[in-house]
Amino acid sequence: MIEHVTITDLGVIERAELDLHPGFNVVTGETGAGKTMVVTAFGLLLGSRAEASAVRAGAEKAAVDAELDVPAGHPARQRAAEAGALVEDDDAEPLLLGRGLSAKGRSRASVSGRAVPVSVLGEIGAQLVTVHGQSDQLRLKSASAQRHALDRYAGQEFLEDLAQYRSSFAQYQQKAAELEDITANERERRREEEQLQLALEAIDAVDPQPGEDEQLKAEALKLENVEGLREAARTAQTALAGADAAEAVDTAPNAVELVEAASAALTPVTDQDDELQQIAAQISEVSTLLTDAASQLGLYAAGLDESGPERLAEVHQRRSEIDRLLRLYGPDIESVISWAAESRQRLMTLQSDTDRIEELNEEVQRLEAQLWEQAADLRRQRQEAGERLGQAVGRELAALAMPHARLVVQVEETAELTRHGADVVSLLLAPHAGAAPLPLGKGASGGELSRVMLALEVVLAEQDAAGTFIFDEVDAGVGGKAAVQIGKRLAMLAKHAQVIVVTHLPQVAAYADRHIRVYKTSEQNADDGGFTSSDVRALSDQERVGELARMLAGQEDSASARAHAQELLQSAASGSTG
Repeated sequence: MIEHVTITDLGVIERAELDLHPGFNVVTGETGAGKTMVVTAFGLLLGSRAEASAVRAGAEKAAVDAELDVPAGHPARQRAAEAGALVEDDDAEPLLLGRGLSAKGRSRASVSGRAVPVSVLGEIGAQLVTVHGQSDQLRLKSASAQRHALDRYAGQEFLEDLAQYRSSFAQYQQKAAELEDITANERERRREEEQLQLALEAIDAVDPQPGEDEQLKAEALKLENVEGLREAARTAQTALAGADAAEAVDTAPNAVELVEAASAALTPVTDQDDELQQIAAQISEVSTLLTDAASQLGLYAAGLDESGPERLAEVHQRRSEIDRLLRLYGPDIESVISWAAESRQRLMTLQSDTDRIEELNEEVQRLEAQLWEQAADLRRQRQEAGERLGQAVGRELAALAMPHARLVVQVEETAELTRHGADVVSLLLAPHAGAAPLPLGKGASGGELSRVMLALEVVLAEQDAAGTFIFDEVDAGVGGKAAVQIGKRLAMLAKHAQVIVVTHLPQVAAYADRHIRVYKTSEQNADDGGFTSSDVRALSDQERVGELARMLAGQEDSASARAHAQELLQSAASGSTG
């Protein structure tokens, strides 16, 4: 709610500070005193268009600032924080809204000390304050707002059914999205499946083994140099152990013979010296090693593959096949094998998509049929609630001097399901007998529309009250008993929300919890011959009696008028509490 407002140099108001009541606040004053400037001030705080002509004559700029009590977690606080406002999310700190307007037409807006675009001020204000009047910002203008109001009015059982529907709708959306994801790219999916199948067949045909590429590389090197390897082994064998007797041409000593000769020379004397015995043992070991090495060289040379060229061709072919896999699927054999394992799993997934598509189709169709049934039940409940709402608002309108006005709540089926059901809700007004129902805001005067909105807000308030309501012209064209009924209903609404009303009817003003008066004073000015300025302040109980007397008879000091005013206050007090 709005706790405090400061108005500076706006219209005829030089400076005014208002402390507002959480219930019913009324603003009164003589014609031309500047009551509309109070409404204009609230409009500026809500982001309304600012006119340079609204700046007080002779002033450089006008300003409106307000402190609002906004509960923690309220969307308005969150929006203010998003806009960079310096606001904590707790109940203790008020939300500050400000709007400035220069005589040159420049406008500024602020929220809790931080400059913001005027549009942001409007977004925040729209979540907190609702204005009904000539420059209306209808709270229930949009189809979504009208649907929300009807849903709240329909009651708790309906809201529980709506929550169940939304849960089913979320599940339906999830399954439908999954189905679309699978089927939308079916051609790509089939292409990927075919490519993976061919690739895996190629890999399976080669059947690469871990480390095989390095093994083949080593084997190819060996086969390419087989003659050199054989010749080197034979030469080394001859140097160690000599040539076969059949092949011997050179009888030069070999390493084995020389070492054996050394061993034979030491053997007779080894028992005469321990050190020499150790050396002889070492020579004996060397002889054994040389003999073994010579034997191994002979076996190595004899074992070299005689079919080297054929095997080399096979190795080169195998390496070519593996190199092709490496170019396509990885830098080494292990990468190729890993890619094949992952692709095999992906192929299984793609091949199972056909079954999944059938399963999802059945599930989506089942959920859709269920949703249409739930939506039909929601529509039935909305239509019943719409009938009740129309009748309740009709009774209120009859008491507000609109006996032939009708509120028609239209609930029509839509072609598609949404998270709210399959309905579009429209609030239509037939302001006069025989008039065709039209959307709210069309076909009714400002005063009539304000009364319609008052009736509607009163009926809805018990289920879905908004923070602050401002009514301007709600009493236009009425008087007498109808004015009393307007006052009563404003007081009823004020039990659920803050209400601020600009009125010229004492019957309405008598029901207020706080009475604010706009005073007009005339001052002379040498330049233009004179101008009017106004002061705004809350009235005491005695001052309030005088103001009601002025509104009744034009005379604040008339004894009969004051008595009548006192009677009005007493009647309103008993009527608003009864």
